[in-house]
Amino acid sequence: MLKTFTAALLATAVALPAFAAPKAAAVPHAQALEILKKSISYRTVIGGDQAVPYAEYLKGVLVAAGYSPAEITIEPMVGTAFLIARYPGTDPKKKPIVISGHMDVVEAKPEDWTRDPFTPIEENGYVFGRGAVDNKFDVSMMVATLANLKKSGWKPGRDVILALSGDEETTMRTTAVLAQRLKGAELVLNIDGGGGGLTEDGKPISFGIQGAEKTYADFHLTVTDPGGHSSRPTPTNPIYRLSKALDKLEAYEWPTMSNEITRASLAASGANTPGAVGAALKAFAANPSDAAAIKTIRDDPAWSPALHTTCVATMLSGGHAANALPQKAQATVNCRIFPGTSSASVKDTIAGIVGPDVKVERLDDGSIDSPASPLRPDVIAAVTKAVHARFPGLTIVPSQASGATDSMYFRAAGVPSYGVSGLFMKDSDEFSHGLNERAPISAIDGDLAHYDSILRDLAK
Repeated sequence: MLKTFTAALLATAVALPAFAAPKAAAVPHAQALEILKKSISYRTVIGGDQAVPYAEYLKGVLVAAGYSPAEITIEPMVGTAFLIARYPGTDPKKKPIVISGHMDVVEAKPEDWTRDPFTPIEENGYVFGRGAVDNKFDVSMMVATLANLKKSGWKPGRDVILALSGDEETTMRTTAVLAQRLKGAELVLNIDGGGGGLTEDGKPISFGIQGAEKTYADFHLTVTDPGGHSSRPTPTNPIYRLSKALDKLEAYEWPTMSNEITRASLAASGANTPGAVGAALKAFAANPSDAAAIKTIRDDPAWSPALHTTCVATMLSGGHAANALPQKAQATVNCRIFPGTSSASVKDTIAGIVGPDVKVERLDDGSIDSPASPLRPDVIAAVTKAVHARFPGLTIVPSQASGATDSMYFRAAGVPSYGVSGLFMKDSDEFSHGLNERAPISAIDGDLAHYDSILRDLAK
């Protein structure tokens, strides 16, 4: 999950009057909090045995609200499981809307945490535990919302399908299956992307709708040699050859690219970013060929990745003995690929940069090529309405994530996907994937109202 709010989002701060988050009277706060706490107690790490029990618990919540057991499918696979829950609509001719989230969490070692990571604890206005944010907060709020809508007798015009994967944090094998089964959907609402930012004193900054994300790709760069005795150096030492190849890769300037999402995001950010960088962001949004604007943005490490693919060496190994010439040197290079660029072309580019002396191999990283989603007016309108009900006039910013979510597989299958999480957080509360992960209890009511509004508008 990507809940960290980048400079492109934080720069869109606007002056707003004091506000009070509305109460979502339609959805019981206590029930949503209980679902969240119970969810945290399931240790749904890859390699564990809690994915199916957790899915069964969520199924029980929905069945108790009026779902038919036959409308909910749980399938174990690859050491985890996925869940599909269908809320039938009144018009079978309409394509369904899919709600995407994930049940798995990153591993957490109890000895490293202040509190046991799989024992939910309420303290100082927070719920602590692994997955408290990523992604069990939004999964719990969505399940609570769907349960309440069912109890209330709401009838969507089209099917609403909850699709929860079981290995988003690793290889996304369950996501691939879900995307293929549900590729006939109208669109996907990803509750593991997007979201809002708060200042440290709790004022809203802006809200991001995630409509694109960079493809993730890992490559091995390998150089080999017969080796020999270290007392007789040769000019074919793999470590030196690999080092020179990595220098070339570091110096390479990937082509500048843009799409309607990055241009809209940079335009909004530029309006609130002072100095030359702000001016460059606005100039680039208006004219992506503006050479001066491109240089200014690319010279700023906080903004540069928004314009292009990035590839960086992240791991290095080589040699087998201190007194022997190395027979092998290998580097791992991680790339975040701009939407619309194939990973195969990136591999070819790397191979051309480092030369035929270096073997370039794509690793099995669980990622595939994925395009950006179009900025659909109906999605923008529904999200804007929901956000403005809580924070009138708040800036809504289309965003492109630098990492991958389950949306990647749905977009690759031809289904537009949008990160629309209703969770607003301060930077100081962001501990996803880290120690002492926590979610603010005060965010519950706003998140419930957010999802209730969006579903009622988009599932007509």
